[in-house]
Amino acid sequence: MRRLRRCKIIATLGPASTNPAILAGLFRAGADVFRINMSHASHDSMRDQVAMIRALEKDCGRPIGILLDLQGPKLRIGTFENRAVKLAKGATFTFDSSPAPGDATRVQLPHPEILQALEPGHTILVDDGKMRLRVVSATDTQAVAIAEVGGEISNRKGVSLPDTEIPVSSITDKDRADLEAGLEAGVDWVAVSFVQRPEDVVEVKKLTRGRALVMSKLEKPQAISRLEEIVEVSDGLMVARGDLGVEMPLEKVPGLQKRINRTSRRHGKPVVVATQMLESMISSPVPTRAEVSDVATAVFEGADAVMLSAESAAGQYPVEAVATMNKVAEEVERDGYYRSIINAQRAPLEATNKDAVAVAVAARNFAETLDLKAIVAWTSSGSTAFRIARERPEAPILALTPNRETAGRLALAWGVHAVVTKDAHDVDDMSKRACKFAAREGFAETGERVIIVAGVPFGTPGTTNMIRIGLIEPQPS
Repeated sequence: MRRLRRCKIIATLGPASTNPAILAGLFRAGADVFRINMSHASHDSMRDQVAMIRALEKDCGRPIGILLDLQGPKLRIGTFENRAVKLAKGATFTFDSSPAPGDATRVQLPHPEILQALEPGHTILVDDGKMRLRVVSATDTQAVAIAEVGGEISNRKGVSLPDTEIPVSSITDKDRADLEAGLEAGVDWVAVSFVQRPEDVVEVKKLTRGRALVMSKLEKPQAISRLEEIVEVSDGLMVARGDLGVEMPLEKVPGLQKRINRTSRRHGKPVVVATQMLESMISSPVPTRAEVSDVATAVFEGADAVMLSAESAAGQYPVEAVATMNKVAEEVERDGYYRSIINAQRAPLEATNKDAVAVAVAARNFAETLDLKAIVAWTSSGSTAFRIARERPEAPILALTPNRETAGRLALAWGVHAVVTKDAHDVDDMSKRACKFAAREGFAETGERVIIVAGVPFGTPGTTNMIRIGLIEPQPS
């Protein structure tokens, strides 16, 4: 089941993909990681999905990553006496704390923290940005606004606040319960929704206590303004283009996608490009040309992973959507321009862990100069493989780890093929078994060479300090 591409594919599970046969079909078509969206999943359904994935993992003998996506705070207006009202452009409308049913002049905003944070000039977006209002006056209990884009406003529609930093955590009580349930079930990654500040990420990392890696979903302007700080404390990033495109002008999103990708790459953190990548395949067996180009752009940029949402969760063609994404990624990575584009994005060394990063850079340079067939990394925590992936080497990366959890986390990393095996006990064993696995997994043949990266003492995280070249010898039959 070795993939022929470096960019990974994340498929979201849902009603269209929650039986073992479809799940296996998604994996065979190219899915490397499965996303469970806790906006729609109960704890019981989440546990069932995790169990199915682990059963599939056992059957196919390959590590599969699981990403638990927390819902985050959902900000909604109250209800109306007659379900909905129409607001004309220029109309005055009030959001307040009164629980009374709304009318053509006002509605409840049952979030006191928002009312306290709103200021004149701030924008209020309703129903995914279909309506836009500008605040003209505000107190702790009400905000009077003018409709700049009118339309119908109805019960419990969502609210977005692109100009307002809300002084509350991005993780709710529901998220805490979902997180603990997911960690107990054994997920590999946790995605935090509506991150505004680095403290939001740190809070979740304290709760996970190393039991899963934490991914920040970048979907708010407040997060973009503190991008460097958020990237620094995160284990991975997601370009959540859906909400980002609601709260910011659409024309800014492509540039932000590139900025987030480059920043993540510089810090050595995996980055996922998500939302509406093959949207038309929810109801069509083939994508549009524009969608194919969108996926290809993310692959050309060197994104660690591209993600399907409703296409695989609720669409009519979930397996076909994954297969299409797989074919696009493979074709891009065969393109003559691909390697020059990837090489042009190489970032300077990280300010921290320079010894380990220098070993990763040296491994890439050795592999390219000597035309070595693979970079084999012994890794306990996964950090060695993540650092090598940061360098986007031309040679494939084979990660050998004694920890299944590490292998699951590395399912998201660019170009990494992880194998679970017992740790090496000395240098000769390290070299001999690295060559054995490189041959067994199809990376090299007899007489070819690989480069081996490890840390001494073995099994100690953060000690990457050794490079060795190994020759593939005839394997016993």
